[in-house]
Amino acid sequence: MKKENVIIIGAAGRDFHNFNTYFRDNEMYNVVAFTAAQIPDIDGRKYPYELAGKLYPEGIPIYPQEELVDLIKHYDVDECVFAYSDLPYDKVMGISAIVNSAGANFKLLGTKSTMIKSNKPVISVCATRTGTGKSQTSRVVVEEMLKKGIKVIAIRHPMPYGDLVKQRVQRFATVEDLKKHDCTIEEMEEYEPHVDRGNIIYAGVDYADILEAAENDPDGCDVILWDGGNNDFSFYEPDLAITVLDPHRPGHELSYYPGEVCLRTADVSIINKIDSAPQKAIDIVENNIKIASPDSLIIKAESEILVDKPELIKGKKVLVVEDGPTLTHGEMQIGAGTVAAERLGATELVDPRPYAVGSLKTTFETYPHIENVLPAMGYGKEQLKDLEATINQTDCDVVIIGTPMDLTRIININKPTTRVQYELNEVTEPNLEKVLNDFIKTHNLIEKIK
Repeated sequence: MKKENVIIIGAAGRDFHNFNTYFRDNEMYNVVAFTAAQIPDIDGRKYPYELAGKLYPEGIPIYPQEELVDLIKHYDVDECVFAYSDLPYDKVMGISAIVNSAGANFKLLGTKSTMIKSNKPVISVCATRTGTGKSQTSRVVVEEMLKKGIKVIAIRHPMPYGDLVKQRVQRFATVEDLKKHDCTIEEMEEYEPHVDRGNIIYAGVDYADILEAAENDPDGCDVILWDGGNNDFSFYEPDLAITVLDPHRPGHELSYYPGEVCLRTADVSIINKIDSAPQKAIDIVENNIKIASPDSLIIKAESEILVDKPELIKGKKVLVVEDGPTLTHGEMQIGAGTVAAERLGATELVDPRPYAVGSLKTTFETYPHIENVLPAMGYGKEQLKDLEATINQTDCDVVIIGTPMDLTRIININKPTTRVQYELNEVTEPNLEKVLNDFIKTHNLIEKIK
């Protein structure tokens, strides 16, 4: 039987996972290429044979998504599999139209084909958009479990932008591990808050191997926590599925892929940021939860802002540096740093665009909705240099660091800085503590660890 030629359309994450779980050893298919989007400088590589398996001794090339039509024709492609996240439905179907008009079928793989079953209980924390507050929520889950002596190992959605073979399985237990694995800013933003608290977190490329390593972690493992990325659904079959929603983007929970999948599979739906969103928007989100996921428990929460040096902000011209992906493909215009600046009386949020250097200029051109904030872009050494130069030549009194990791640890900033962090503050009952207590009882976790 003739093999079907396949292209996987991705962004160095879900695409590799779909290949590993569905295509790698499948004799019915011949994956001829990956395409790459969203993240800079991840094309031009190969998915190496060490990861691709025996059917792909030469590995699989990765091309820019812009070449998709030519690739379909060149490789006589039968099917294209869409495999990245945080896109509105019109863009997803726009890509489908491109694929179909070039002659190929368009496919989306679902939970049954891609979720891996763990031998440990699994809690997933996912979201309907990038930047909703997944990380805050994951930290609450870990801390509630640790209070009861239950060991949680977190596994993060992939961000493999370097040497894919070396990144097959990564374990982060200390800040030094971030340097050892040559992490980008995006990776550090997700891993550093965990390791700062003494938590262990895994990530990488091959999520079957990662799961096996986490289940057998030398420090012990009672529960696996899937710490999701973008608005992707879990790579692992969850026993408790938590989805976080953002009332600053009401309606997006029913119009972005695959965020609606996360909502429809949720056991618990958390409406975050109710302290800074209008009531009308909160009501829209709550109503959409009741329509799409009527059996899920709704929890409302504030995203509590914590500032280490609040006295630096009042009456000052400030440059706000925010989490990069939240501003870029997350399409937000503000983050925790902006909220802190406004609440603490900054006189001006300085526009960084006139001072942007190198790749930061390109970022502002690509995402024109970003105005008086600077996205913390740092996918490589050159981009880090551009970020440092942009910050240092911006005419401001103070730099507000609104990213989840400490920028001053990796770049030199020539101005006073203050760091803004945020925590999940639940304001309704029942809350996550009650949910997790029920989870612990259901899985006999206290008895097992005794």
